[in-house]
Amino acid sequence: MKNGLEDVVAAETQLSDVNGEAGQLIIRGVSLDRLVEYARYEDVALLLLDGLLEERLDRDSLCLRLGQMRKEVFSHIGAIDDDLLQLPPVDIMRALIARLADGDDLDTALRLLAAPAVFLPAILRLKRGETPVAPTPSLSQSADILTMLSAAVPGAAQVAALDTYLVTISDHGLNASTFASRVIASTKAGLTSSVMAALSALKGPLHGGAPGPVLDMLDAVGAKDNAAKWLGQALDRGERLMGFGHRIYRVRDPRADALKGALTQMIAAGQVDRDRIGLAEAVEQSALAILKERKPGRPLDVNVEFYTALLLDALTFPRDAFTGVFAIGRTIGWIAHAREQSLEGRLIRPRSVYVGPLPKAA
Repeated sequence: MKNGLEDVVAAETQLSDVNGEAGQLIIRGVSLDRLVEYARYEDVALLLLDGLLEERLDRDSLCLRLGQMRKEVFSHIGAIDDDLLQLPPVDIMRALIARLADGDDLDTALRLLAAPAVFLPAILRLKRGETPVAPTPSLSQSADILTMLSAAVPGAAQVAALDTYLVTISDHGLNASTFASRVIASTKAGLTSSVMAALSALKGPLHGGAPGPVLDMLDAVGAKDNAAKWLGQALDRGERLMGFGHRIYRVRDPRADALKGALTQMIAAGQVDRDRIGLAEAVEQSALAILKERKPGRPLDVNVEFYTALLLDALTFPRDAFTGVFAIGRTIGWIAHAREQSLEGRLIRPRSVYVGPLPKAA
């Protein structure tokens, strides 16, 4: 037995491979560094869904039908009442997704891809006292998300940055939420059930709830010259440095470099606060130096959370919505894994070792 199922192989998959020693992520045969050069959200959706559903689509058809699904699911926004609005954004998203029909067909899959993309911007606008913006089916998924969020046409660099993020986090091996989706799929419960289970796993602070505190750390540091001192004091207090270290990667997280590249494009377009980026770079450099000094035997490098926080902040998503944006991108991975499990796997039923009291002898 291994607590936490560390290194236990629980599935065979053709969807993604995480090589922690080499710092490499492969998605359906394409390395992440290559994928982000050309792929947009719709491209990675086609890549991951290929062969897993009876009906196949080309890119144009997928864009058209996904846009129509965004328009369809927008009708559920009316179900958000004052009580729901008191909940965190990800919990409201989960309540709305629960309204969608379960199934295993392409329509169900596309509806689930559209739902978080529509729900999150509407939730955020309602929380600000603003009217939700209806989707524009002719736009790409990323362009429509940003339009619904701000009620304004986004710049090309902003759309490209969100696309890079959604592609980068589309799938990542058998993480907690993806494993949850496969467990549910193994019971033949349907894709909506799988996505809801995965979303419930994602909201935990040890999984998808971690990027926001990176910004809290930057706020606390305050200035570049204060970085080394603040980080050292944080380690003295036994605190974790947010955005550094990963359970799988023993070198730099390849997703961090992909997101840093997207952020660089936004900087060039004048859409990011340069002082904020300067502070982040100072914190990154100081953190890597002090972690190497204080914890020489542990491979602690930048992970996906560090640049996720900076990128989503630059795109004007509030910190409490970061998990929701993560869900927009990861839903395609959840659906692909659920279909793969349903088509090829058995009912997932591991054993446990009983360590409780034994009955007394008669």
